[in-house]
Amino acid sequence: MDYGMIGKIDKAKRYAQERKRIHLNAMTVTFEGENNNHNVVYKDGEWQCDCDFFQTRSRCSHTMALEMILDGLVPESAIE
Repeated sequence: MDYGMIGKIDKAKRYAQERKRIHLNAMTVTFEGENNNHNVVYKDGEWQCDCDFFQTRSRCSHTMALEMILDGLVPESAIE
């Protein structure tokens, strides 16, 4: 492995430990559900999910799971 890559790996490890430096702006995720797949979008501090539950409650198991996984990477205002 070349020295340049070794430096990048060390820097990546440091960034991974300094989560406060990371700000998630947008992403799209597909959940493989037991019955259907569901698409979840996070954009501009807002969650969207195509499941029926989210349509009436603006929150669902898919968005809550992502909030847990992304703890500290999405603003508190996106978690209500």
